[in-house]
Amino acid sequence: MSASMYIVVEGEDPGFDIFVNGRALARNEDALEKLAFRLGVKPLLDFFSADENSMALLLEEGAGDPEWVKTLPPPQWFSPEDGLETISTLLNFLRKNPLALGSETVPVMNELEEYERVLRKTAERSLRWQLAVSWR
Repeated sequence: MSASMYIVVEGEDPGFDIFVNGRALARNEDALEKLAFRLGVKPLLDFFSADENSMALLLEEGAGDPEWVKTLPPPQWFSPEDGLETISTLLNFLRKNPLALGSETVPVMNELEEYERVLRKTAERSLRWQLAVSWR
C-alpha cells in the first residue's frame, strides 16, 4: 500500500489544476518532518486536515477506524503563505544539499515544486488549503 500527500483547495472548483503527485513526499515524510524542525518551519503534516468525506474515502481504502472518524474536529484551512514558507525553506535547503535525501532528493524536490505552483495560485485567488493523505 502506498501513500500520497495531496493538496485540497477550499471551495468546489478553484479554477486551476491542483493535482500534485505527493508519493515521494509521503515516502519521505519522517525525514522531511525532522528537516522542517531543524530549519525552524512547520512540518508538512501540520497542514493536514480531514473532513468526513475524505475520511470516508480512507475507510473505504481500509485505513482508519470508523469510530475515530466520529471524533474528528471540523476541517481546518490554512493560508497558502504559511505553506509556501515551509515549502520554500525545504526547497532551498535541498537545492543546496542535493544528497540530503539520497536518491529521493530529486523526486521530493519535484513534488515540492508542484506544491509551490499550486499554493502560489491559491494565494493569487485568496483561497485557503489543507493537506490530505490517500492510501492505495
